[in-house]
Amino acid sequence: MSKENRKEKHHLTHLHLWVMTIATGMVVANIYYNQPLLADISKDLRVSEAQGGMLAMLTQIGYASGMLFTVPLGDMLKRKQLIMFDFFMAIAALLLAALSPTIHLLMIASFLIGAFSVIPQLLIPMAAHLSAPDQRGKTIGFVMSGLLIGILLSRTVSGYVGAHLGWRAMFLIAAALMVILWIALYFLLPEIYPTYKGSYKELMTSLLVLLQEEPKLRIAAVRGALCYACFSGFWTTLVFLLKEPGINAGSEVAGAFGLVGAFGALAASQMGRLSDKGNSHHLTAYSILLVVISFIVFKFSATSIAGLVLGVIIMDMGVQAAHISNQAVIFALRPEARNRVNTVYMVTYFVGGSIGTLLASHAWYLYKWNGVVIMGVILSVLALVIHLVFSKSQAKVTVPGM
Repeated sequence: MSKENRKEKHHLTHLHLWVMTIATGMVVANIYYNQPLLADISKDLRVSEAQGGMLAMLTQIGYASGMLFTVPLGDMLKRKQLIMFDFFMAIAALLLAALSPTIHLLMIASFLIGAFSVIPQLLIPMAAHLSAPDQRGKTIGFVMSGLLIGILLSRTVSGYVGAHLGWRAMFLIAAALMVILWIALYFLLPEIYPTYKGSYKELMTSLLVLLQEEPKLRIAAVRGALCYACFSGFWTTLVFLLKEPGINAGSEVAGAFGLVGAFGALAASQMGRLSDKGNSHHLTAYSILLVVISFIVFKFSATSIAGLVLGVIIMDMGVQAAHISNQAVIFALRPEARNRVNTVYMVTYFVGGSIGTLLASHAWYLYKWNGVVIMGVILSVLALVIHLVFSKSQAKVTVPGM
């Protein structure tokens, strides 16, 4: 082990933790800025709502692609240098989105925004790597709280900006924020030196080996993907529901729902502390059950803001708590391959999200809100069944190394 690795191993300062948490939230927001703006973008570029919904799906596919081909490099290259490069490319993609004259160019920009906004998926394993083993769940929960708040408040910010300055302004503001954050992280972020010595081809091949050899990783990836499909499907179609005659609200109101979801996300961040104590099987089951309940609430809330608010709190709490529990489990599996383990999990997770977005967009087109609700119930129940059937061996087992 190099001198650098010995120095960095268990040295996570409060400054490092706060920098990683803030950066995680600000960067992940890039992926979600477009969701409250889809109706406005569709109208401005004169395309259908179904085509507009494709922007959210392409951003998520881009994110999954970036995780698949870029995040594993965190085990092979200097982490900070990789992060700085991704920042540069993300800024360029955001500027391209702001200046796109057609839906097709905006689709390309959306994919690239997702592909180069994978920085949180480099920072979270970094935080897990630098933290002490008995504090790992707590650390993951803290950094994840930044990510969850970034996801949810991004909609609030973009909804407000879209309503007052137009959708293009949001991408320009996002690019400016990334420049500021890029400078800050250059001076404040610690460096993580690589331990993997193989080739890029061997690195990518090892992803399949991890998937084959780690059943806990497979189960976590599938249940995470199904929960995130529900989450993405709801948020993509919410803006369309709010514009229906029963409610007749705009992007600003859609974005305000992010504030509501933040309460659920903050509560879910405590899952990391509970994961340090074990019982992940039961905690995950209860979390997924909350997602099922939320879509039952949504069924009766098509014209009720209060009902939608209640459903959002329950859904976000369930989805994010399950996600944190999943990550606490997978980061304990292979300490030397945390970026690759995270890649397998998160690629599956965001593929699930993109599929959920696509299914929800078509469900809305065919059956409106009832179609979205049915989709959410089916996928969340399937996640619960898979968890209960295939994760029995994990019940009451304390996660090793946590």
